[in-house]
Amino acid sequence: MKLARCTYNGADAFWAVVDPAQDQATPILGEFSTWAPAVARGAGISALRFAGPPLPLSKMRFLPPIEPVNRVVVAGANYTKHLAEDFGLKAPAQPVAFLKAYGALIGAHDPIRYPPLTDKLDHEVELVAVIGSHEVDLDDPLSCVLGYTVGNDVSARDLQLSGPPGIGMDLFAAKSQDRTTGLGPWIVTRDEFPHRSPILRLTLKVNGETRQDGSTGDMTWGVDELISFVQQRSSFACGDVLFTGSPAGVGMGTGVFLNPGDIVEASIERLGTLRNVVGEKPVRPIGKQA
Repeated sequence: MKLARCTYNGADAFWAVVDPAQDQATPILGEFSTWAPAVARGAGISALRFAGPPLPLSKMRFLPPIEPVNRVVVAGANYTKHLAEDFGLKAPAQPVAFLKAYGALIGAHDPIRYPPLTDKLDHEVELVAVIGSHEVDLDDPLSCVLGYTVGNDVSARDLQLSGPPGIGMDLFAAKSQDRTTGLGPWIVTRDEFPHRSPILRLTLKVNGETRQDGSTGDMTWGVDELISFVQQRSSFACGDVLFTGSPAGVGMGTGVFLNPGDIVEASIERLGTLRNVVGEKPVRPIGKQA
């Protein structure tokens, strides 16, 4: 089952069960936090009530599949090849996690804003897990997962490395720039995948050229391990999302970054594709410092 958060003819945002083959989006009745836990437990479509007849999916605007009240958690350093080739680093002894601002998110077809403070805008295709429960069972972390979606963790690399000596990377500046991070187009529910972390191919293309091509099977820590790590430090809420890391091939390693007008397509098999165009880069006023 595919679940999307969208808007139709400028109306308020709503959740829907979507069927791309039939070009249908059927609005769901009720709040996400009331029906998502039942779906996460495996009740499927029987857990849902609908607010009306199907609407044309092709007329929808896809929004990031997360409520504005929920958190965006990012797990980094989770692909050994990515760390070695793109950063020259060894895998850390435990996962690395941080928060991304909600305002950084955009929908599946929204433009990527080019932040004025960066000259090195980078891409990172990622599997994203969506939490669908109010409680996380540390003996079975995947039981809290509603489903999976696609993320493109766009980063300002020069800002990331601009932290003061001895302080470390500035991940807030690098990862939370307004309207840069694609998420969607929909959530594919966990019941469509085998137990444990799904093994799926991830690709990212810029103007049709493949920049990243990897598999979630290469993650150092699986989705269950990442959930457990984060939960023991800061509890998940129903509706939170967890980015799980990116494979090799980002601009930080190749030296090829995103430019205005680039068409960026982040895809994960069985989940879908984000297709976002990089916007124009603002002119930085003379005399202004980062």
